[in-house]
Amino acid sequence: MTHPATSPLPAASAASAAVSSLPASDASDSPATASALSASAVSASSDSPATAGALSAPAASASADSWAARAASPYPAASASPAAPFSPAASAPSDSPATAGALSASASSSASRAASPSPATSASPAAPSSPAASASSGSPAVSAEVSADDRSAVTGRRRIAFAVHTDEGGLPGLSVLVRSLVLSNPRVCEDVVVLHPGLPDASFDAVRRLHPRVVTRRAEDRGAALRLEGYDTVVALGTASVVLGDLGELLRMRFGVAAVPQVLAPGEDGQRPAVLPDGLFVVQCADLDESLAERLCGPGGADPVADGEVTPLDARYDFLARRLYGDLPVPAPVAVLRFTGPADAPGYGPAAEAWRRFEMGDEEFRAAYRALPGGKHPDLLAHLAPPLLRARPSLDLARTVADVYRGQGRYDEAVDVLAPVVADRLDAPRCHETLGVCLMALSRYDEAEAHLLLAAASPDLAPRAFAQLARLAWLCGREADAHAYAREGLAADPTDAGCHAWYTRTRPDVPGPRRPEGAAAEQLAHVALFAEGRENAGDRVLPEAVRLCFGADTGPGRWHPQPVHRLVDEATLEELNARRGVVVGGGGLFLPDTSPNGNSHWQWNVPDELLARLTAPLAVFAVGYNVFDGQRYRRGRFAQSLRVLVERSAFFGLRNHGSIERVRELLPASLRDRVRYQPCPTTVARHLVPGWTDPAERSDTVLVNCAYDRAGLRFGHDYGHFLAQLAAALRTLRDRVDVRYAAHMPADERFVHDLRREHGIALPVEQLYAMPNDAIRDLYRRARLVIGMRGHAGMIPFGCGTPILSLVSHPKLAYFLTDVGHLEWGLSVHDRRLGPRLAERASALLDDHAAAVADVHGAQEALWRITRSNIGELRNTFGLGRTPERD
Repeated sequence: MTHPATSPLPAASAASAAVSSLPASDASDSPATASALSASAVSASSDSPATAGALSAPAASASADSWAARAASPYPAASASPAAPFSPAASAPSDSPATAGALSASASSSASRAASPSPATSASPAAPSSPAASASSGSPAVSAEVSADDRSAVTGRRRIAFAVHTDEGGLPGLSVLVRSLVLSNPRVCEDVVVLHPGLPDASFDAVRRLHPRVVTRRAEDRGAALRLEGYDTVVALGTASVVLGDLGELLRMRFGVAAVPQVLAPGEDGQRPAVLPDGLFVVQCADLDESLAERLCGPGGADPVADGEVTPLDARYDFLARRLYGDLPVPAPVAVLRFTGPADAPGYGPAAEAWRRFEMGDEEFRAAYRALPGGKHPDLLAHLAPPLLRARPSLDLARTVADVYRGQGRYDEAVDVLAPVVADRLDAPRCHETLGVCLMALSRYDEAEAHLLLAAASPDLAPRAFAQLARLAWLCGREADAHAYAREGLAADPTDAGCHAWYTRTRPDVPGPRRPEGAAAEQLAHVALFAEGRENAGDRVLPEAVRLCFGADTGPGRWHPQPVHRLVDEATLEELNARRGVVVGGGGLFLPDTSPNGNSHWQWNVPDELLARLTAPLAVFAVGYNVFDGQRYRRGRFAQSLRVLVERSAFFGLRNHGSIERVRELLPASLRDRVRYQPCPTTVARHLVPGWTDPAERSDTVLVNCAYDRAGLRFGHDYGHFLAQLAAALRTLRDRVDVRYAAHMPADERFVHDLRREHGIALPVEQLYAMPNDAIRDLYRRARLVIGMRGHAGMIPFGCGTPILSLVSHPKLAYFLTDVGHLEWGLSVHDRRLGPRLAERASALLDDHAAAVADVHGAQEALWRITRSNIGELRNTFGLGRTPERD
């Protein structure tokens, strides 16, 4: 590289002139909170078993598949949808009326992209293998080695990439760039797309060792980085740059094209700013037209900033090293330092030192990453820490690697890492705790209990370890032991919430009247998640709704409860077989990580051999496939358990067609037709609850709900944007209605606190988790509108006949809206114009409320017809006689 003709800055201007304060990007992003949830980071030293993976967020999938493609798929209800309306930010410019109003226009093109993996997905070593091929071949199960994720961008989640073009001479600089990116932004792990003119694939082995999401594509010039297919946001960098600071602001940008204008050499017109073609760009792909792309890539630079076509970035994001001639120090705020000549040129000592900091070997780089303070992205840790452990084995590093594997659901690998080095050492209680939790997730309960007891010997860990021991004992049906462990944990720390919850849950019941002989034969067993205390309100309403499908008596005389997470052993199997039938569901039970077990790899903790010996008629009823967009997990064991479950079931009904499609992928062809549609019974509550009456009048209230479990998977880098957009919409709505917050669980109230702190808006809170079921339904049926992010914050009010708008951060909400034929009732949490669109759609529903209620009732009728037909069949299966007459 050679220096351009531009003369260096005079030494007198030094650091004070080094960083200009040009306008920043999208003002709607809240700096204080934008990074709070976007950090898909987990701390390498995190000790909390409950939260180790809670905010784990693998980088957004590069798949070009979108909900638009799914809307074009042959769901029974999808074709009846009037216009459509959920608008993923990725689909088109968000200012486009077509996008704002409908997705149908883009469905065909999205569907064609969905037919094959995107280039990014197929090229990335981190991308999961598609199960479609093996499923279509009739293979009975997916290999235990296969990892998978929910490949469709159903939620409109943004796909983000760093892009760099290089030839063979730029490969050393590419490695320096990637090391600097990782070490300066340890919580960030997006795709790194390397564009090249046709280099051998082995040329990129070195950079692949540095990053788990390297994607290579052939391209003749750097202009391809501005036109990168399969992504929504692209940050284009160069191999002559090093990253020195946080790039979070760039990743949170939502509109337009942004770059740093550089000052060119004096000419006839004097000095002039220009956007140089080899500089840093932040591109929202939906906003880049071909004309602007041509001018940005043209020789000699262009000046689109003055015309308002490019948003000017602060100079610290593309700071030219030539400004530091005379051995000036690199200003502290500089985030990206770019060299326009050799990095070791005389006169640039501090700048050259900044470059040399990232010239290191692989082992040194891995050690440097691991030594960084604070949170780190789990995908980066999983990529960099295991080789370091092999090179520098230590107990502490083994625990770090095991914690990462545990957060990713790779419990067997975590055990393989920790078990050999921990053994029976008494000086490693945290390692024993991690090992115990992972063994419990593999259903190796005896071993887990031994290690957790060793962890409990440490005063610092005792409360948490005893809470895990109480859970383990409860899972195994040892109620008295669970209660005793919880009591010991409270003795160590009387304020420990986990031990208190288990102490309360396992307290011996007051003796009641003895059940008459033979009662078991008249009961149905119900396998479900039974919420207790201040747990999720939806999980409390749902089991009752399932039971109401079979009659008004939902009590213990008619139903035998079997908690879904509790181990099915020989005694449990005997109890189930003694019943008239077994109902499993509803809810999102096809989920690998809420309460992991090694027997099934979904929520019912049942070994295959015992499930195969179940003789009572079995009905899987309104269960959902609950995996997030981008959530990866290994599903070989799940696929095998699923096959046994379907073979054994007299009825196998899933709550939406999206779940049906996903589950059928995992089954051999001979079993796929047995998977049927059974809507969640909460969606037809008006037809199930005895004595139901629609409200004669409704309160002038709009209820809002948000969810924070797995926040990184829900929001990615967009939480600040989401919060600001909701604030704008709620300000508009509060001018005409009473806006209140409906918290399904205590963690949901984070939205209220963040909204008040960041935007000065206070909302009254309705604590649904503290209400009985009738009160929850009554609150929802009297509201005029519910805006909800949780699945049951949409399905319960819908079932009560109340209009809804869904804030889509999980595929299940999109699946439900597709099934009822009203995609326009959904808005992605990533929608660039979420605020005005939400206010507009909410206002429209409020303006013509009677029509909105009628639409809900009409959509509900189709679900009720299906449910009533399925119930009639199941009553015959269970020998219950005729279906009770219901309207």
